Amino acid sequence: MSVTAPEPKRNMGQPVPRVDARLKVTGEARYPADVPLNNLAHGVLVTSDIARGRIKRLDLAEAKAVQGVIEILTHENARELKPLAFGNAVATSISPLAEPRIWHDGQIIALVLADTYEAAREAAYRVKAEYDTEPPSAGFGSAGTETVLAKDVTETHKEDPAVGDVEAALRSAAVTIDVEYSTPTQHHNPIELFSTTCAWAGDQLTVYEPSQFVYGYKHAVAKQLGIDPRNVRVISQYIGGAFGSKGPMTPRTGIVALAAKRINRPVRCVVTRQQGFTTTTYRAETRHRIRIGATPDGKITGFSHEGWEITSRPDAYVVAGTDTTSRLYGYGAVWTRVNMVKADRNTPGYMRSPPELPYNYALESAMDELAVALKMDPVELRRVNDTMKEPIKGLPYTSRPLMQCYDEAAASFGWSKRNPAVGSMREDDWLIGWGCATAVYPTNMGAAAARVRLSSDGSVRVQTAAHEIGTGAYTVIGQMAAERLGVGIEAVNVELGDTALPPAPVAGGSNTTATVCSTVLKACDAIRDKLFRAAVAAKDSPLAGRDPAQLELRGGTVQAGGASEKLSDLFARMGSGAIEEYAEWMPAGFAPESIQKLYNGTSTLKGGSKGDKMMYAFGAEFVEVRIHARTREIRVPRIVGAFAGGRIMNTRTARSQLMGGMIWGIGSALHEKTEIDPRAARYLNKNISEYLIPVNADIQQLEVILVPEEDREVNPAGIKGLGELGNVGTAAAIAAAVYHATGKRIRDLPIRLENLLST
Repeated sequence: MSVTAPEPKRNMGQPVPRVDARLKVTGEARYPADVPLNNLAHGVLVTSDIARGRIKRLDLAEAKAVQGVIEILTHENARELKPLAFGNAVATSISPLAEPRIWHDGQIIALVLADTYEAAREAAYRVKAEYDTEPPSAGFGSAGTETVLAKDVTETHKEDPAVGDVEAALRSAAVTIDVEYSTPTQHHNPIELFSTTCAWAGDQLTVYEPSQFVYGYKHAVAKQLGIDPRNVRVISQYIGGAFGSKGPMTPRTGIVALAAKRINRPVRCVVTRQQGFTTTTYRAETRHRIRIGATPDGKITGFSHEGWEITSRPDAYVVAGTDTTSRLYGYGAVWTRVNMVKADRNTPGYMRSPPELPYNYALESAMDELAVALKMDPVELRRVNDTMKEPIKGLPYTSRPLMQCYDEAAASFGWSKRNPAVGSMREDDWLIGWGCATAVYPTNMGAAAARVRLSSDGSVRVQTAAHEIGTGAYTVIGQMAAERLGVGIEAVNVELGDTALPPAPVAGGSNTTATVCSTVLKACDAIRDKLFRAAVAAKDSPLAGRDPAQLELRGGTVQAGGASEKLSDLFARMGSGAIEEYAEWMPAGFAPESIQKLYNGTSTLKGGSKGDKMMYAFGAEFVEVRIHARTREIRVPRIVGAFAGGRIMNTRTARSQLMGGMIWGIGSALHEKTEIDPRAARYLNKNISEYLIPVNADIQQLEVILVPEEDREVNPAGIKGLGELGNVGTAAAIAAAVYHATGKRIRDLPIRLENLLST
């Protein structure tokens, strides 16, 4: 074992190397834009130069004169594309080629098709557009925005959690804080560029696109094209970076599919890095006001959290993290509200820990401010307000090892050596600050289906349309099948990311491992049951007459006590070469039609507070920052996180996910921000060189602690999910550490050098 492959503790699986690792590092893994197709045409998008108005005229003459240009699709010749409603599998209701209206900067206004990428790109540059422009509203503080209550316009946030009289609680509290925070617009910049490749064979359409929900894409593009979904196949076996950016389908897919149909050739469109900022989704910017009242010993008696979020004009995308913040601690009275601010921007969407990261940043920062006001250790403040029942409805947590995470992380970090006085810790010219924060994420699960086949030679095939977005799905799903069927991981072949396979939910909300492993477990147990009954029923079997419940599968044999029989012999006796089982699984409380809805492209997740019990994964993060006393340069030399996520299927992949989340959290705290021109409502830093993200030099000592946890109530596999947990608390911990070092409370992310230079 090593740091990268931690020794499994109780209820943890082995750190098996990723089964797809060699394919990825050698370039053998086929990503959607790598699939070779004959007679391939190339498409390049043309996007708008304004944020609001209408296209008055498109001049295509110069573009069509470029050698190799085949066709140019615009709103004038591609209106057969049907509009789609925003929600679930669809990223936006904006249908770019359906009308001349411009809803946001960088909106798709044309698709140029050519024999080569170079020709298509040159022609795209030569498309000239004339507009009737209108003054745009860029976001918070802009004239012309519209503010609405989220609960009035969305299905996903139907009520603002509240209980008791929060105003009375705040008035009577011995200690109160009233603070405001903000988080910026942030954009996905995955290594794999966004792309769509479409090929028709008669009336059969195949789409190769990086997707976190192939069944959703299948039905959405079929609806947009007005064809039978049975004639659409979507394939996405590997994804080079997703975490929300490739979840719901964008308008690009239908446009490329129409183009391929029109020219009767496969078409590939790879979106440029710059266009990825406007033609796909992003993290919405948010603002928060938090008020907390507490007794002198730190017990919170009143908690109020109001949030504001940017969304587009036509679509009500809502973040709504108050669902978690209102329940995280044992508050007394609670009041929350979520407001949506409609502006002339493209529709936001999911980005790793979509609700929890911005909303929990505000809450955990406020908790640190409360600790300072109380002259109390911030860890002890959380301990005083720890609870096994949420305050809104009194629902119990299935498990809640939050303080165990704090204790283990604090011990490893050396928190007891902290001097709480601001600016008291220093080494030469470096001011040292320590901070901590809670990480929390709901245990989401969905309905899923899987097909598992065990052959007489001990080989196993698992088929499900789940998705590998870089988190290790091929490996952990294979481990579950190997474990239940008593074979080595090398004997298991896992097939994912194809609508020809049984459906699985969107790869989001950290649900994949919990959902799919529970489904595969069910299918494997059905195979075991058939094997065991056959083994005890045969009179000439070494296991004849035994109780099937006492049998086990290990090393390609069925065993009980000292007796055993090889799988090959048992299969021969059964007169069969394999057993195949199809299984469907859904969490308790799901509607019976959930599986059919999944087949029809609708993915529903359940978890967190959406049930009779609270289902959450927890963690605690501790950070050291160093700030140069003169230049105010910020460094993060050390970060420690302890996390509990139920059963850990693989300690290697779990550590990798949590490490990646913590690094992303550092980026969220100190680097990432999409700059916006408030006059033109345009993004300014639309490239990887000016959109700042952490690099190797920014990450020094990083420690992940896996805290053992058993929770049999969440699902049959006991898995809670980890992918989005790791970056939830990082930014708040860094902000707290910056205050401890300097005495400056920076409430608006990201925290940059210039914030600390100004006094």
